[in-house]
Amino acid sequence: MESERCEIIHPNGVKEKKLDIIDGYTIKYHANGKTIWSKGKVIEDKPEGYWEWYRSDGTIKRSGYFEMGEPVGEWVTYDSKGEKYKTTNRDNK
Repeated sequence: MESERCEIIHPNGVKEKKLDIIDGYTIKYHANGKTIWSKGKVIEDKPEGYWEWYRSDGTIKRSGYFEMGEPVGEWVTYDSKGEKYKTTNRDNK
């Protein structure tokens, strides 16, 4: 399994969320550095494919798909227990 740790400091001096890149997936962590904040693939600096975001307690908060950095298709928001709460269609049709 390929793993790479990155620390990014923005020009204003604010430290970016801790992240790992494992098997092509970018995993960002909450400020506590332990629980996952988001995970998904990045291609050419843009999110691509299926992504998930989590609360600091580990429950899923939101999920959806990207194509070339743009949100597409069905996006799901979950309640505090991780149960499906709302679905939004991001297609511009």
